[in-house]
Amino acid sequence: TLRQKAIFLSGGNQQKVVLAKWLASQPKVLILDEPTRGIDVGAKAEVHALMSRLAQAGIGIIMVSSELPEVLGMSDRIVVMHEGRVAAILDRGEATQERIMAYASGQNEPRAAQQAPSEQGGAP
Repeated sequence: TLRQKAIFLSGGNQQKVVLAKWLASQPKVLILDEPTRGIDVGAKAEVHALMSRLAQAGIGIIMVSSELPEVLGMSDRIVVMHEGRVAAILDRGEATQERIMAYASGQNEPRAAQQAPSEQGGAP
């Protein structure tokens, strides 16, 4: 009900209340840090749908997430960090879990894309 306190709502509904409060201020950009952590699959789908609608309406969304499927499914552009620095900026079409993890762990490219020195014609 409208009079129910948010503390008594499920995690997913609490998250939706927080988003509604932020949207009441009519922001041009939303920064969402782990927006679906700890909520059930149904609520997660609702939050993702809301984020998509907001982006289509022209609101900028910056999402921080450690869930790679979420990142790959929701992002137009992905900034990968390693040790506090930008390691890569990937467009949706070039991003894969392997590439993201390679950059996040400090590699320049995934291991499958790298050639061993002997394959490059150098010394083993």
